[in-house]
Amino acid sequence: MKQLSELNKQQNVHANTVQHQRQNEQLSQRHYVEDLGGNGEQKQQQKQQLMQWAPPNKNGLKLALTLNGGGGGNMSCSSKNSISNNNMNGNKVDNSENGHENCTFHHDLELDHKPPTREALLPELSRSYRLLLSGLGENPDRQGLLKTPERAAKAMLFFTKGYDQNLEDVLNGAVFDEDHDEMVVVKDIEMFSMCEHHMVPFYGKVSIGYLPCNKILGLSKLARIVEIFSRRLQVQERLTKQIAVAVTQAVQPAGVAVIIEGVHMCMVMRGVQKINSKTVTSTMLGVFRDDPKTREEFLNLVTSK
Repeated sequence: MKQLSELNKQQNVHANTVQHQRQNEQLSQRHYVEDLGGNGEQKQQQKQQLMQWAPPNKNGLKLALTLNGGGGGNMSCSSKNSISNNNMNGNKVDNSENGHENCTFHHDLELDHKPPTREALLPELSRSYRLLLSGLGENPDRQGLLKTPERAAKAMLFFTKGYDQNLEDVLNGAVFDEDHDEMVVVKDIEMFSMCEHHMVPFYGKVSIGYLPCNKILGLSKLARIVEIFSRRLQVQERLTKQIAVAVTQAVQPAGVAVIIEGVHMCMVMRGVQKINSKTVTSTMLGVFRDDPKTREEFLNLVTSK
């Protein structure tokens, strides 16, 4: 009888504890809803306080997700990190100092500060290259490698400078009204890019043709369009289509054709090491896809010497 009485007492204590926790959760939710009319800073402080209070169990996690956007779809970067960095013991890791509470750089579309410039990425990239040298068994402090991490970081930023460019800025108004509807072809545009699978170069030549509809594009802009998309981590198939779509957006022609012939270092320097192999890709849009004669004319112009 004494053991049964003790067991009942423990169950009553547990039930009272659970009820007390539920009351606290309901009270916190009510206070949060009542204060939604406050300014943004107060709301942010309240959310961070509630996140710190949230217990490390399923109900607590569900409450935290609800308070930050019902399921987490609209949560800020810091809130997502705060939840994901609760450890197994329920100890909170505070990431509120990372400055990405409402950042378009992290796709939240509520920018209150600008993303870093690419030059601002140099220190972190340099540290990464230094770690790479150490991982390869080299001594990054020897004379020949002292400035290699910084040089490599600057080179990588140049190789991927296309991420900073967009079609509108590159065209710079160089679209002209002209009563011309015959094929325009610019061929053998040099192209250098980086394979996204192995991060080694591939290079080659690009040929572009289009049939104007009373609008023509400055000839150098075709080469600049190639630069936008080639100076990124790429695969040749996607690069070919991106160039064709960009020309279409620029002048709305009757059709666009793009052919790329590339040599891939990931196939030449490593793997099968076939040094004479070339990869040819093409994208045909509009009349170049629909009309065999137009497509044949373009191919003849591109392949002729």
